Amino acid sequence: MTTVDAVQRGSTWSGVQRWARRDEVRRAACLVALMVTIAVITGPDGSQNSPYSGLRGSLLSRHAIPFYVLAVILAATSLAGGRWTTAATAPVRALRQRTTGIVIPKPVKLVALALLAVLVLYYPTTLAPFWQTVLVDQMGIYVLLAVGLNVVVGFAGLLDLGYIAFFAIGAYTTAYFTDKLPVHPPFTLNPFFVFPIAVGAALLAGVILGGPTLRLRGDYLAIVTLGFGEIVRITAVNSDAITNGPQGAFGIPHFSAFGYHWTLDSLPYYYLLLVVVALVVFFFRRLDDSRVGRAWAAIREDEVAAAATGIPTLKFKLMAFAIGASTSGFAGVIYASKVGFINPDNFPLLLSILVLTMVIFGGMGSIYGVILGAAVLGWLPNYLRDYVPAQDRFIYFGALLIVMMIFRPQGLLPSRRRSRELRLSELGIGGADGTGPIPGSTQ
Repeated sequence: MTTVDAVQRGSTWSGVQRWARRDEVRRAACLVALMVTIAVITGPDGSQNSPYSGLRGSLLSRHAIPFYVLAVILAATSLAGGRWTTAATAPVRALRQRTTGIVIPKPVKLVALALLAVLVLYYPTTLAPFWQTVLVDQMGIYVLLAVGLNVVVGFAGLLDLGYIAFFAIGAYTTAYFTDKLPVHPPFTLNPFFVFPIAVGAALLAGVILGGPTLRLRGDYLAIVTLGFGEIVRITAVNSDAITNGPQGAFGIPHFSAFGYHWTLDSLPYYYLLLVVVALVVFFFRRLDDSRVGRAWAAIREDEVAAAATGIPTLKFKLMAFAIGASTSGFAGVIYASKVGFINPDNFPLLLSILVLTMVIFGGMGSIYGVILGAAVLGWLPNYLRDYVPAQDRFIYFGALLIVMMIFRPQGLLPSRRRSRELRLSELGIGGADGTGPIPGSTQ
């Protein structure tokens, strides 16, 4: 081999390496691998006599064809480098530019809100009892939890993996003050009157946890909050004399007000959640637009710069932690009264991760995006139950999340501020969620 041939071969190999390092190529490879993995997992099982028959049946049969077709489509979309997406969304961008600066008349807004209110109030009455239960247990509760966690993760930029512990505190506070635990309260209350006590208990727990730990950042804070969530769950399991241990609390009463006693019917709880979520959204929107919200945004984007400008970062981070915890405690009261039974298995670490996933999926920092993300991810597993076997259901769930994070990492309905941060981070500007190259690097 001559020197010229060696140089040409080396330059060709370097070109291949540079091509393989491109983001769109890596995304395409990830998507193809994901589809092949799903085809294998959802395919037939092997046998003891022929352990590879399941692999052959998964990859070399008609079962795999839809996954291969989807892999080709997703890979081609990724390799197009956004050109297809840009072309497809061009009419929407043109319409947005033409409508920029147009002020919608107030009567039109009021009519739209009235139509939305009619839809939200009337549509659930047309659903089957199963979907009414899903609307409350799998969507409404998660929406309230996700909106509260959004204050911590989306507004203040703090990674909390023990958020569900405050949910458990709210639920066990309800069980205690309705006299359903081995220890008896000084007075027995209707669950309606437990709300302020449970919210206060969760808020106090948030302050106790946040006070000594919020000086930590990033992964260290995540590990501490994860540990706190597990401490709460394990304490509930081992404290037989207080929490009744693994058996939990039975017979937690339903709400009652003005002589009306609620039952297992889901609709009253849906309307209660609707009122609570509306009030929480109104309060959080006002909070996000206030001086406190601007301080949270500064801390999220660059905590060092925020502290240098005189913002008391620990104070505002603790405030975000406490507000998010109190919202989770509120949800715990509604959940305990709705299901009537709780035990430590209702509050695993996986539930904290699921709520965090809803916040990211919907769009961190966007209240309406978080509501949409929680509603979609709460509805999807129940929708798939009619089409996908139970053992494969969460495979498709996870695949959706991976595809979403590849093509739309900002979430379904992101806030403008969050979208701008991600665009800058892809250019290597700023330290928030830096997904792009480090400024000055050659990568």
